[in-house]
Amino acid sequence: MGIIVQKFGGTSVATSEARELVVEKIKIAVNNNLKPVIVVSAMGRKGECYATDTFIELARKAYRDIASRELDQILYCGEMISAVIMTGTLQAAGLDAIMLTGGQAGIITDNNFNNARILKVDPSRLCNLIKMGKIPVVCGFQGITIDDEFTTLGRGGSDTTAAALGSALDAEMIEIYTDVDGIMTADPRIVSTAKILDCITYGEVCQLAHQGAKVIHPRAVEIAMQKNIPLVVKSTFSNEPGTLITSITKEDTTDTYVADRVATGVTFISNIAQIKINLHDSLNNIASFNIFKSMADNGISVDLINVHPGQIMFTIAEDLADKATAQLQEFGCDVHTTLDCAKVSVVGGGINGVPGVMASFIEALSINDIPILQTVDSHTSISVLIKKSFVQSAVTALHEKFNLSC
Repeated sequence: MGIIVQKFGGTSVATSEARELVVEKIKIAVNNNLKPVIVVSAMGRKGECYATDTFIELARKAYRDIASRELDQILYCGEMISAVIMTGTLQAAGLDAIMLTGGQAGIITDNNFNNARILKVDPSRLCNLIKMGKIPVVCGFQGITIDDEFTTLGRGGSDTTAAALGSALDAEMIEIYTDVDGIMTADPRIVSTAKILDCITYGEVCQLAHQGAKVIHPRAVEIAMQKNIPLVVKSTFSNEPGTLITSITKEDTTDTYVADRVATGVTFISNIAQIKINLHDSLNNIASFNIFKSMADNGISVDLINVHPGQIMFTIAEDLADKATAQLQEFGCDVHTTLDCAKVSVVGGGINGVPGVMASFIEALSINDIPILQTVDSHTSISVLIKKSFVQSAVTALHEKFNLSC
C-alpha cells in the first residue's frame, strides 16, 4: 500500500457540504488501497471568518506594523481551526483521523517569519501514525524552527507543505484539490475557449506559476520534481481527472499533441511599473551595479531586465514605483516611470529552438494594435510589457495565435 498526499484548499474545507466532498475523495484513496496524508489550508478566502487574510487584518488593527513573529502566531490559527474541523468530519465518517500542526508533522524551517523556508522534514511521527492505520490531517502553510518558534511558509505555502511531505514520505502521488478542474491554457474569465490541460511538465507549470498563473505554488512543484513525484491538480467539486504534472508527458493522455506543442499556456501579471533610466555615464557597468544594488538594498524586486549602452529598463511592482523612483533620483539618475502596465507571457517547453516563435508572438500583438513597451524571453517563455488596458486583447490574441484552444 502506497502513500498519497491529498491537499485541500480553502474553498474545499470552507463549508460542511464541501468537507463532505473531501471525505469522499479521501475514501476513494482508502478504497484504492492507498494510505492518505491530508494537508489543509485555512477555511475560505478573504472576508470569511477564519481565512488567512481575516487574521492578518485583525492583527494589523492592533498595530499596522506588527512584528512578523507575532503575526505568524495568529496566522497559525487558520490552518489549526481548519485541520481540527476536518479531522472531526473524518472521525464522524468512521475514519481514524488525527490532527497535526506543521511542526508536529516534522516540518523544520528557518526563522524567516511570514516566508520561512523548509530546512528539513522529519517524517518519523507521520510514518508511525500511518503504520497504526491512522489518517494524519496536517496544517498546511506551517513549520517550526529548531528553537520551537512557529513560522509560516508564505502565500501558497500549503502546496509547499504537501510537496515537502510527499517527498519525505516517498509518496506515490500528490493531489492538489482546488475549485477548478485543472490547469488551463489561459484564464477562462478572459479567454472563453481556454481548455484544461491533461498533462504538463514540471518546468512548464513552474513557468506558468512564476509568470502569474495562480495554479500551484512553484516551490511545491520544484520540491516534487526533486524526487520525480507526480502531482495532480483537480477539483474537489467534480470527478474530472485534472491535470497531471510530471517530468515527461504521458503517451496515453487525451492531449495528443502534447509532446510537440510549442506553447502550453498564456498568462499575465498586472499592476506593474516600468522603470527606464537614461545613462550619461560612460561607465555603464558601474552605473548598472549601483542601480540594481540600490533596488536590492531597498527590498525592491526587479523583473524584465534590459541593459543597453546608455539605457537600463526593468519592471517592479507598481506600489513600489514611488519608492524606487525617489531612490534612483537620489543617485542623480534620469528616470522615466510608466505606470498601469502588465506582463503577458506565452509559456511552453517547445519554445526553445523553434524558428518563428517570436515572430508569431509579435504578429499576434501587432495585428491587434497592441503597443509593446519591452520584451524578454527564455528557453521556456516569451514575455512582453504592455499597458494594462490591453491585457484581455493580448491574452486572447496569443491564445488564438498559438492554437491553444485545439
